[in-house]
Amino acid sequence: MNFELTEEHKAIQQATRDFARTTLLPGIIERDNAQKFDPSLVRQMGEMGLMGMMVEEQYGGGGLDTLSYVLAMEEICKIDASAGVIMSVNNSLVCWGIQQYGSEEQKQKYLPDLASAQKIGAFCLSEPEAGSDATSQHTTAVDQGDYYILNGTKNWITNGNLSEICLVMAQTHPEKRHKGINVFLVEKGIAGFTVGRKEDKMGIRASDTHSLMFADVMVPKGNRIGPDGFGFKFAMDTLNGGRIGIAAQALGIAAGAYELSLAYAKQRRTFGKPISEHQAIQFKLAEMATRIEAARLLVYKAAYTKDVGKDYIGEAAMAKLYASDVAMWVTTEAVQIHGGYGYVKEYHVERHMRDAKITQIYEGTSEIQKLVIAREILK
Repeated sequence: MNFELTEEHKAIQQATRDFARTTLLPGIIERDNAQKFDPSLVRQMGEMGLMGMMVEEQYGGGGLDTLSYVLAMEEICKIDASAGVIMSVNNSLVCWGIQQYGSEEQKQKYLPDLASAQKIGAFCLSEPEAGSDATSQHTTAVDQGDYYILNGTKNWITNGNLSEICLVMAQTHPEKRHKGINVFLVEKGIAGFTVGRKEDKMGIRASDTHSLMFADVMVPKGNRIGPDGFGFKFAMDTLNGGRIGIAAQALGIAAGAYELSLAYAKQRRTFGKPISEHQAIQFKLAEMATRIEAARLLVYKAAYTKDVGKDYIGEAAMAKLYASDVAMWVTTEAVQIHGGYGYVKEYHVERHMRDAKITQIYEGTSEIQKLVIAREILK
């Protein structure tokens, strides 16, 4: 086993680290307070190649492997998890889903704009009554021959207002349950498609989360991805890869909080010496570093397994389950190490703590990950 990154991987890691620290860090507290992400930052991420890293070069992407994407996600999320989730959805869910299962016409039409961040994508699966139980889709798509009529509501949609291209799951054949679901490419601006209220979230507040409503939206049949009834399999396959991205996000949040804590512990003095010389703090830092490294190995293994073409469902679920728990634990300890300063926005760790929680919930809750892992080991 080779634990060394290639020179290309190191270059991607360093370039993304520099971008995050010089471009994303300034203004991050203001963006969090305002619950608004600067579109110019998304464009700069696109110019850096961060929004379509795994998209093949012929469609305008970077043609990079999953490990490259994970390395970049980790560095972005050390600084700004809101930027990370925008990047994750566009890469893991939207671009990957279209590249893997879209027609050649769909790839040529949508991927270049998505990979360059000229347009942003959204993945629309969750509904008011369909979260973990994704089979209970109430959004309907009625076949009218050359087109479908789409009706329903999607919620918790990352990039909901920012996006211009949406992947929408809807039920066409209710009697077939999950085998009757389809997935459609729906563009903003089409009649009957409206953006609902913005969610007031605890964490990742600078990311764009909205409800989306569809009222008699006419979707051309050519905008359906895959054969009739393919939508649920599309969603599950796409989420399997997306979990690697969220695991990398959780890893980045944890690593960012740890790095801040390490630096703070070296300069903060109590009882005449830096708090890093107190054993109580040393033990916290030691366990933080150990858990983060364990999470990192799980995340890297999941990326590697995907890159070599092996079944990575179990690896992705394990990585997300563990990394999200590590993120929650490490950020809590980071606030504790900072003491009263950890409870104010200026020192950043309180934001990391708020951002960490969602990684245990979206793209499959921790409970769902345990079900997935159990299913894989009991095969």
